[in-house]
Amino acid sequence: MTLPDKAPETTADAYRAGMRLLPASVCLITSSRAGEFGGMIATAVTSVSSEPPTLLICVNRSASLFAMIEETGSFCVNVLATAAVPLVEMFSNSARRAERFQSGDWSTLASGSPLCADALVAFDCKVAKIVEWHSHGIFLGEVCAVHHPRAEAAPLLYMDRRFHHLTDLPVPG
Repeated sequence: MTLPDKAPETTADAYRAGMRLLPASVCLITSSRAGEFGGMIATAVTSVSSEPPTLLICVNRSASLFAMIEETGSFCVNVLATAAVPLVEMFSNSARRAERFQSGDWSTLASGSPLCADALVAFDCKVAKIVEWHSHGIFLGEVCAVHHPRAEAAPLLYMDRRFHHLTDLPVPG
């Protein structure tokens, strides 16, 4: 049996296709500088350690938030709930930048970073280290405070270019 001719898939293409199958929490990374708020949607967020409590975020160096975090040394990871899809759409569209912090319920953390009331949990972080990696900066943030605005809500997930939510599996029995 012969397979039809098809262009060979590059490792980068295979990587992107594979990563689409890795579900991830949808987070809103925020920071502020001189009274200006900045934010971006990210799924590249993970726990590094609990001693000291540390999170890792990846930010493209071309994103305006990169310079803001680098200069201020602080950021907040807002883990979003399913009700936050309209907020995600707004923060994913650069044409709507002026609207971003005009909608929703916001407060300001000790670091100056905005806290989203639609977050399940928010981690206020100070930058411990920045690792440059090609187009991105990897920020290691030591967690200074944890806030639980909507801990009872369902988490918003992203996989295969769509939003999802968790449902409990039936207990075998």
